[in-house]
Amino acid sequence: MSNPRTVAVIVGSLRKASFSRKLAKAIAATAPANLTFDFVDIGQLQHFNQDLEATPTAEWTAFRDRVKAADAVLFVTPEYNRGLPGVLKNAIDVGSRPYGSSVWNGKPAAVVSNSPGAIGGFGAYHQLRQSLVFLNMPTVNQPETYIGNVAALFDETGELVNESTREFLIAFGQTFADGIEKHLS
Repeated sequence: MSNPRTVAVIVGSLRKASFSRKLAKAIAATAPANLTFDFVDIGQLQHFNQDLEATPTAEWTAFRDRVKAADAVLFVTPEYNRGLPGVLKNAIDVGSRPYGSSVWNGKPAAVVSNSPGAIGGFGAYHQLRQSLVFLNMPTVNQPETYIGNVAALFDETGELVNESTREFLIAFGQTFADGIEKHLS
């Protein structure tokens, strides 16, 4: 059996009942048993301001500590206007500073984007991947995980009801777990 690993989950939507949060929970529920998931909230983070680096806020410090403690990071995000939600970009910036002390450096990562539309958040996915390359985060390359028509995949209680999506997420979770082991072993 693989080593137990903790995955920090960063959801790019603040809405409690967001499709991204439902999708992140479905991934956690279908993932290999050696992975545990820590949902790290980003809504309380103050806007990144370099003036705060000398005396970071308690929220910044708590966020950085939780990400730093994780073995890997799962980003699950919607797409807004063909790009990343501002709160997600802010969290990435907060975690990347101060220079030379990025909590992201070297952490295996996976990106899942979603949209109620057919394209599945393609723009947000690739915009986020571009930042992760700079942050030195080895990322799952295949499968590229864009989940389109996400609104039809869950019932009114937030449970995943689409069997082909469940099968896809099981395979994705195994690929992510394998990638984590590859990079941490």
